Amino acid sequence: MLTKLAEKSIKLNKILEKLMPLLTISGVMLGLFLPSVFIIFRPFVPLFFGIITLSGSIRIKARDLGIAATTPIPIILFFFGSRVVMPLLVLLISRLFFRNDPDLITGFVLLYSVPTAVTSFIWATIFKGNLALVLTLILLDKMLAPVLVPGTLRLLLGASVQLDITGMVITLVLMVVIPTILGVTLNETSRGKIPAVLNPWLPPFAKFLIILVISGNTSAASPQVSFDNPNLWIAVVVCIFFAVSGFCIGKILGFAAKLDKDKQTTLMMTNGIKNNNVAMTLGVTFFPAGAALPALLAIMFQHSLAALVGRILARDKE
Repeated sequence: MLTKLAEKSIKLNKILEKLMPLLTISGVMLGLFLPSVFIIFRPFVPLFFGIITLSGSIRIKARDLGIAATTPIPIILFFFGSRVVMPLLVLLISRLFFRNDPDLITGFVLLYSVPTAVTSFIWATIFKGNLALVLTLILLDKMLAPVLVPGTLRLLLGASVQLDITGMVITLVLMVVIPTILGVTLNETSRGKIPAVLNPWLPPFAKFLIILVISGNTSAASPQVSFDNPNLWIAVVVCIFFAVSGFCIGKILGFAAKLDKDKQTTLMMTNGIKNNNVAMTLGVTFFPAGAALPALLAIMFQHSLAALVGRILARDKE
């Protein structure tokens, strides 16, 4: 009986993975149009997010890091593209289009300061990326997030915004670092037994939590969404441009370095897919609500763009 339920849960998770674009958009719509209902989940967002992070991290093995570390060039290229090229590009273009809206500038820089999302593993799997490398990049990026996120914001935005560095670091540690360490530790110490028990149940549960995280955060940011505001529609176009640029920069760096195609695909997905929920949570918690708008928009487009760009740039040659 339990085996049959586990099989059904695994099938449900596969269905939910295919429906990720719809799930994320559903979370946004629920938060926008029923804010008074879903705002009740806002205080639980850090807890929900920790469970989501644990769900993704429990599949990571420490030896994956060792395997990928034997060829450090892809790791260096990832951090160069994700932590140098994209934040600088985002800052320059955001200032060009939103010079009178510092909250939007802050929000876009914040979005491209947060770590890559665990869902990049899903897209790397779909388009035949290097799975050991993608897990390594996810792990390293998460572990360094408490340093890199506030550091990037301080360096690029400087005194133009007030930063609660301590609060931000604590939030990132609780939502990202501790669940990641816990997940890897459970995997290693149990020699994969605990993940084998939890994996049929935890991933689909985590995907439902993603809806609650998105809807809870969106409900807090919903007063900033005005459909007759021209800046909103400009932000939509800019957001799509940034997302596509992230994928393309990852691909270009891998191609220029003459990496194997699977590693090029991995760099493309990890550089293009940002952890929008982290950005949105930080935006709602530590900045004016308008700073959460770029992450809200990215949630609506990111997975659809990943599917489209992946089919174009990662397809097998005939």
